[in-house]
Amino acid sequence: MGYIGVSLCPTIRVPDRVNVNLNNGIPTKLREHSLAAGRPNPLGATFDGQGVNFAVFSEHAEAIDLCLFTDDGRKERARIPLLERDGDIWHVYVGGVTPGTKYGFRVQGPYDPENGHRFNYNKLLLDPYAKRIAGRLKWSDAVMGYRVGSPKADLSFDTRDSAFAMPRSMVVDPSFNWGDDKPPAISASDTLLYEAHVKGMTARMPGVSPMTRGRFLGMASEPVLEHLTKIGVTTVQLMPAQAYVDDHFLAKQGLKNYWGYNSIGFFAPEPRYMTDQGIWEFQTMVRRFHAAGIEVVLDVVYNHTAEGNEMGPTLSFKGFDNLSYYRLAEDKRFYVNDTGTGNTLRVEHPMVLRMIMDSMRYWVEVMHVDGFRFDLATILAREESGFDRQGGFLDALRQDPVLGNVKLIAEPWDLGPGGYQLGNWPHPFLEFNDKYRDNVRKYWRGDSGIVADLAKRVAGSAEQFDHSGRAATSSINFVTVHDGFVLDDLVSYNVKHNAANGEDNRDGKDDNYSDNMGVEGPTDDEKIRAARALRKRNLLATVFLSQGTPMLLSGDEIGNSQWGNNNTYAQDNDQGWVNWNKPDHKLLAFVEKLADLRRAHPVLRQSRFLHSRARRTDGKPDLFWRMPDGRAPSAEDWQNPNWRSLSVEVRTSSDTPEYAASNDVLFLTFNAGDEVTVKMPDLPPDCLWELVLDTAAPEDGPQCITGTSAKIAAQSVCVFAQTPA
Repeated sequence: MGYIGVSLCPTIRVPDRVNVNLNNGIPTKLREHSLAAGRPNPLGATFDGQGVNFAVFSEHAEAIDLCLFTDDGRKERARIPLLERDGDIWHVYVGGVTPGTKYGFRVQGPYDPENGHRFNYNKLLLDPYAKRIAGRLKWSDAVMGYRVGSPKADLSFDTRDSAFAMPRSMVVDPSFNWGDDKPPAISASDTLLYEAHVKGMTARMPGVSPMTRGRFLGMASEPVLEHLTKIGVTTVQLMPAQAYVDDHFLAKQGLKNYWGYNSIGFFAPEPRYMTDQGIWEFQTMVRRFHAAGIEVVLDVVYNHTAEGNEMGPTLSFKGFDNLSYYRLAEDKRFYVNDTGTGNTLRVEHPMVLRMIMDSMRYWVEVMHVDGFRFDLATILAREESGFDRQGGFLDALRQDPVLGNVKLIAEPWDLGPGGYQLGNWPHPFLEFNDKYRDNVRKYWRGDSGIVADLAKRVAGSAEQFDHSGRAATSSINFVTVHDGFVLDDLVSYNVKHNAANGEDNRDGKDDNYSDNMGVEGPTDDEKIRAARALRKRNLLATVFLSQGTPMLLSGDEIGNSQWGNNNTYAQDNDQGWVNWNKPDHKLLAFVEKLADLRRAHPVLRQSRFLHSRARRTDGKPDLFWRMPDGRAPSAEDWQNPNWRSLSVEVRTSSDTPEYAASNDVLFLTFNAGDEVTVKMPDLPPDCLWELVLDTAAPEDGPQCITGTSAKIAAQSVCVFAQTPA
């Protein structure tokens, strides 16, 4: 089906194109298309109304050909040599080429894995800057640069043409009628983050058109927007929406890479989320979200690619310039694997860093996204000396006039040396706080000696984040996220049940800090069901009542289950999708109540940390921890493994300037023990305490507290607001 390339042996160099017929009869130009030198910038395929400028980077290539295909993408109709080279950028201008044209590249150079080079002209390559990708990878031995099964392994050389198995890069016209679209620009203090999967969110949602389910247009359909607005979501964090491929080992099992953390195109929207009409579908989604006042944040995977290690395929970067794009081991045949996926992008290389920055600017300027969540972000900030807060990537990002105005979220760890960097990121990064997740789970599970840790998390994890001018919103507070148990499973399973993934239940986390309440999985026992429902409300309430930025996982608000699978990365099916058919309406109403409560009380949304210091306005502490009898906990109390009931009086921070002062005061109780009587804090004579939230009685309305104490139900959270008498 495709061109069968010339047979080349390892380490053979072909410096003189004239002496070798690399095109094998395929035209080097087309009558209807004029050729010109073009320009080195911008990189990628750029349509100007008359034709397309093609520009690609390779430091070590010896020749590069542009391959143009027929409209259906099946036949290669021309191989046009890129004869112009400005530094390490190769380019050509082809007149008459229009949006929709399918193309790829072939790159000639040494095949010398032991010195880091893996050029193979026989392999069709995706443009690293492709704005759209057509078709999906068909796994075949032909996409490998080496002969599969050879005793020389990756030191062998494969001469088969991979074009039949490869998707195509596609020329796009990025113009779009944005109308009066403006970014919602939600402050960190007002942010409610909601992690969602494009397909998982919409595949089973009633009211979403069957034609748009699982796609960008479905994601921003009226049912989705109505739901998110109802529960107060301000910012949707989409799991990977850049083009990715299904892992080979999953494909062999009939599975897919559902989550999408296997990138192959940093500029192209994932084709399976489009109806094949064009990138305007993604742009339309963003415009609809913005019209509803909701931001769009992309989960991006700039730490590795889908090309794997030395035994992985040659799809793009590996074939363009393996030595430049990837971090290689001392023996350059092998890859640094700080990601656990086989390879690690060489972010310290200026052209790789440029690619990442260009990609982000493209998504902001052309696609109008509002921010990024960086998967395994520590990799991006690792220099030769290790993690560096002033490293190239972070410096480039923070000084960028475009990217300096969007939300930046770090997953602050990776598998490399010094990979755990929670709290060490510079402003304005927000960080996923796994300490918060684990401590809150342990507390409500009933683990001993956790009260002091809970206090730290409720107060914004200041020991991690209160430095270098960082805000209290730096901590992203969550109890569930895509990798791990969903909320319903967290209270229904003691162990993971990942057999469907085909890895004998070895994958996924083992330390989930979960609790099945006495029965593994679903049950008809009403007492257990009630206990589970209460536990879920307690966990959610803690997230919404803590200082920091709260985050919800899609489906948790309606009691969605993934049947005990805590790693559904390969479950593109009912197990991985949100089940909207049996929503827990009571839980949904409770989440609405939490969102309303957080919006109504500024003390829950502070940017300044609370350190139990006296306020200038009234001399009262901004944070006052209390025992049930009303006294402040002693050092011995904080160490008491049997302490189960923590209360705290919260005011605006002592550092709050007068113009931002608020009279808002809340009294919060977190009781993981038996029923307890709590002494209420003293009040001004013209005020009273009003119970505004009780997880043990979630449907009750506000109640005035007339006495000096209040009974707190076992295993519950209560919120009291100071109100005028």
